[in-house]
Amino acid sequence: MLVVGWASFLHGEATAGDVAAMERVATALHAAGVPCDCAWSPGFEPGAMSLSEAEPRDYTDVVFTCGPAQGWQLRELHQRYARCRRIAVGVSVVDPGDPAVTGFDVVLARDGPGTPVQDLASHRPCRPLPVAGVALAPGQPEYGDRRRHDELHRVLREWINALDCAPLELDTRLDTGDWRHCSTPEQFAVLVGRTDVVLTSRLHGLVFALSSGVPALAVDPVDGGGKVSAQAEAWNWPAVVGVDEVLQSRRPWEVLDDWWSWCTSPIAQALARMRARTDVDTSRGLTERMLAELRGCAVAGSGADDRQG
Repeated sequence: MLVVGWASFLHGEATAGDVAAMERVATALHAAGVPCDCAWSPGFEPGAMSLSEAEPRDYTDVVFTCGPAQGWQLRELHQRYARCRRIAVGVSVVDPGDPAVTGFDVVLARDGPGTPVQDLASHRPCRPLPVAGVALAPGQPEYGDRRRHDELHRVLREWINALDCAPLELDTRLDTGDWRHCSTPEQFAVLVGRTDVVLTSRLHGLVFALSSGVPALAVDPVDGGGKVSAQAEAWNWPAVVGVDEVLQSRRPWEVLDDWWSWCTSPIAQALARMRARTDVDTSRGLTERMLAELRGCAVAGSGADDRQG
């Protein structure tokens, strides 16, 4: 049998629900002793078997899973696999008379005519994975020729794509008019606190992570070290990597993998919590010095007024 879904079409899309439904059907078939293949869009799974490679003569049945049973791609699927029995399972039937629906020999809908049933993506067993917040710095032109952001971020994005984690983009920009962004520092801090580890080339990615007791893997994008390395020193935090250490390594991923393993370890989690609870807040010195300067200016100004009087 051949298992397909919207994640199989070149011009389709691979949603978490679509892929989970295909995997559940394939698992059920294997458990029942029925041999089956899954076809994937090359845009989603390069190198996996695609629909164009799944020859109709090799299959007796085609099972289509999840999503709406409509559209030209489903009609083409019926034409390509006309010799096979075609079954739709866990689909939405909006128009029972649609050729995309009537082209199936069997339709087992999740909704449409009849009583709705739970989607195939439900009750999916999940193994624990770390939630990785990712905060990458913008260009930071203030560093001039020392900035290596573009080269570094290309490596980081490729590496993050290969990580077995639940990635979450963390954008430190606040926006009170766009729900996709936090609108206050408190909201952003809560979001960071829900992660298990933060991967960052931003100073505030590191600061908010450690303030929340979350281990951070900080990568400084500036030659010779910039504010990210300085902030790691201020926090006495070991997981900071220089841009040269990544870009000049023959195997840059190994450097990142080693620190990822450490940052996801109980030792790093305990150290991050300890850093968050520490009584030593050196940033207080900045506000205290500011207030002292203001008091000094006020005293000097008061004296000048008295003399003028």
